[in-house]
Amino acid sequence: MTTLAVVSAGLGQPSSTRLLADRLSAATVEALGGDVAVETIELRDHAHAMVDAALTGFPSGAFRAAVETVTDADGLIAVTPIFNASYSGLFKTFFDVAGRDALDGTPVLLGATGGTERHSLAIDYAMRPLFAYLRASAVPTGVYAAAEDWGGGEGRLAERVSRAAAELAASIDGRPAEAKADPYDEPVPFENLLAQGTRL
Repeated sequence: MTTLAVVSAGLGQPSSTRLLADRLSAATVEALGGDVAVETIELRDHAHAMVDAALTGFPSGAFRAAVETVTDADGLIAVTPIFNASYSGLFKTFFDVAGRDALDGTPVLLGATGGTERHSLAIDYAMRPLFAYLRASAVPTGVYAAAEDWGGGEGRLAERVSRAAAELAASIDGRPAEAKADPYDEPVPFENLLAQGTRL
């Protein structure tokens, strides 16, 4: 059975971060099309234990089980709110405690939420370098959801969620992601264009 870990660093309850995490996990399960065990970890529930682990160097109790769930999973979905143009401290602390080698080669889908689209690049300039350092394998499409995406923009959000989930499922399965047909794969030969008198 495939195991999928979902890390949500939302602070509220409910939170848009958890909502995005749930949508990404549901789409990934659908894309995998088989038996998938999904374990969602709300970091806010482990905040005190994370501080203790950061100080002592040893996670314990329920928090240790949460770390092991992530490190043992076949794939990971990691979603954080964006504060001050980067991931949250709660999010960073979790992966600091998990350790540098914990995600070596693990396929990861990156997601983030924020108030405006101005922070959408945080996935690429903040989150990707973190997971590259951890030697995880982040899929090409990251999903950022701004406040307007939960209103009239949900169609665009659904498209990004579906594409990213398909990439994660393909990475977990060890197969290349299904690429869209490229209209330039079979161009008209240059000689034919000249023969038709086509202006270039």
